[in-house]
Amino acid sequence: MSHIVVLGAGLGGTIMAYEMKTKLRRDDRLTVVNLGSTYSFVPSNPWVAVGWRQPADIEVDLAPVLKQRGIELRPEGAKRVEPAENRIQLNDGTSITYDYLIIATGPDLAFDEVPGLGPTAHTQSVCQTDHALQAKVAFDKLVRTPGPVVIGAVQGASCYGPAYEFAFILETALRNARVRDRVPMTFVTPEPYIGHLGLDGVGDTKGLIESAMRDRHIKWITNARTTKVDHEKLVVEEVNDDGSVKATHELPFAFSMLLPAFRGVKAVHGVEGLTNPRGFIVIDKHQRNPVFPNIFGVGVCVAIPPVGKTPLAVGVPKTGFMIESMVTATAENIASLLKGEQPKAVATWNAVCLADFGDDGIAFVAQPQIPPRNVNWSSQGKWVHAAKIGFEKYFLRKVRQGKAETFYENLVLDMLGIRKLKDIHVETAEQAQS
Repeated sequence: MSHIVVLGAGLGGTIMAYEMKTKLRRDDRLTVVNLGSTYSFVPSNPWVAVGWRQPADIEVDLAPVLKQRGIELRPEGAKRVEPAENRIQLNDGTSITYDYLIIATGPDLAFDEVPGLGPTAHTQSVCQTDHALQAKVAFDKLVRTPGPVVIGAVQGASCYGPAYEFAFILETALRNARVRDRVPMTFVTPEPYIGHLGLDGVGDTKGLIESAMRDRHIKWITNARTTKVDHEKLVVEEVNDDGSVKATHELPFAFSMLLPAFRGVKAVHGVEGLTNPRGFIVIDKHQRNPVFPNIFGVGVCVAIPPVGKTPLAVGVPKTGFMIESMVTATAENIASLLKGEQPKAVATWNAVCLADFGDDGIAFVAQPQIPPRNVNWSSQGKWVHAAKIGFEKYFLRKVRQGKAETFYENLVLDMLGIRKLKDIHVETAEQAQS
């Protein structure tokens, strides 16, 4: 009998638990360690921030679902992972041991790296649902007392889609409230150009997003290093390609939402051999840590090098479909190890993103996510907004039912002409040795 532990119950961890359960032998045990029992669909947080969703609409109580599937839940949360002892210290002072550990914690939000940044200081956030609820209060105030808005991301961020989404969703919500004419908007980002997305662009994301911003009268500053945030004022250094300061901007705001840089969570940060200096999990092509081979990593918590050189730190996003590919590969590889075989599954890391703009949006497909690519495509239209709503409802239904995938997922992808994104590459013996 083996004990497999999944650390984290977000997008990656929850689906990881469901898929891993289908691969286990009869006497194997599966445990999920998470702080609390609530799953929240993070991609819907921008809607929460403008009142288009309530937390109850996007949350699932995992306790009954996991129990029905025969998966144990430890809601105490992890204090520290101790790989040398195959042990996790929990926040209540107890601990559990494991034979295989899958880390799917998501990130720690590094608001403290920029003075004045974050929901406990001067800017809003949509990274967590409680942050989005706080942003809704600030949004209501903005509608009552209109003023300048600054939206974007700071240097070191690695998930730019939500920043663009929120800028456009906020713009739509302000138009609906009939106060858009009194709200100047500026988008700030460390990306070298609009639509870079940490991926050096996908298709014509640069042209499409720039055009959408012009149409909606949103100004932008790229190569932007946010140095500090004061009460109602953001200080940004715009840099040249060599990193030297080109101009300094002081941007007043009545409302601001900036995505922070990410780093590894405290439970793993600084564990030698397990993480890189930022605390992200080091993995090989089989999602496996090379120093502790019974530990795997999936999702935002894994270390991925940046795409190309940029003047400021621009991280690589880990999209939902890319994460599901990691999940499938990890489940296959642990199943192989349980049978006494070597891992052979490699995640495809394909990506599909539906960026909602409130009444339309932009979709892009990158196969694989890291260039060079076999497919590099983007498109804009009202269908993207409808598709994002449909995906939200589909994914939450999947979580509530305890399923890793459904027939409908495969059908929709086939209709879009997209290769099944959870497909993995199974290596031959020669490839596995290389």
